[in-house]
Amino acid sequence: MLAPAKVNLFLHVGPVKENGRHDLDSLVMFAGPEASDRVEARKCDEMSLTLDGPFAGPELASPENLVLQAVSACQARGFRVPPLAIALYKNIPVAGGLGGGSADAGAMLRHLAKLGLLTDPVALSIASTLGGDVPSAFVSRARLMRGEGQRLDLPPSLPDLPTLLVNPRLPCPTGPVFQAFDRENTGAPLELVEMPTFETPPPMIDWLAGMTRNDLQSPATGLIPEIEGVLETISSLPGCGLARMSGSGASCFGLFKTRADLKAAADALSNSFPHWWIAPTLLKGI
Repeated sequence: MLAPAKVNLFLHVGPVKENGRHDLDSLVMFAGPEASDRVEARKCDEMSLTLDGPFAGPELASPENLVLQAVSACQARGFRVPPLAIALYKNIPVAGGLGGGSADAGAMLRHLAKLGLLTDPVALSIASTLGGDVPSAFVSRARLMRGEGQRLDLPPSLPDLPTLLVNPRLPCPTGPVFQAFDRENTGAPLELVEMPTFETPPPMIDWLAGMTRNDLQSPATGLIPEIEGVLETISSLPGCGLARMSGSGASCFGLFKTRADLKAAADALSNSFPHWWIAPTLLKGI
């Protein structure tokens, strides 16, 4: 079961609320297999989790792993989940603003629904208890993510977007970024974006560049100054129409108007920065 990376094409954040959380307005789209984790599970005698892949680490095998949390949340609701041997292949950078852990939890819930252990509406309800990105990760299709992440609105028609995902292999934990945002922003309530319909990438990229932003980009860059250099490097690539950070960072993306431009950019960047994680992909539209 693929667990694709989530990309925030824009991310508008409201002021912190009494519960410590924030209202969001974000267009999220999902990557292809090139930027996806993979979750596999089979029935066995005892529950287990094994890890593999370039971003697998022993710390991910803890009970806090969102894959295991998804199973535990189902059991807490009274669903009879049999012991499973779960294999998690980590290809998405950890703490990278691409929702990797949430993608894994969403894939696990989709797998349990496929097994007939719970329905999609129940799985989506459970997803909302696991974190703001998990509901959209469960759906894994382009959505306008609103409220605290639990409200998923269908956007207008969108094209597939040739996209270059880049992470300089620097973690950027979400908590400190939001804390920095809260120190800088006590502003007005969030206003939701009205999106037009797009048929091809160029006008959508121009609209995103002119009408939207990522409110966490500045506080994240204050904590991880290298993000600014990554964005400048992506922006300088021929054919790049927009470079922006995704989520709370440090992963960034470049949007390209053609697949040929994307391929050339990925090749050039890989040659110049072989130590970076670089994934050319196609974000799926509607």
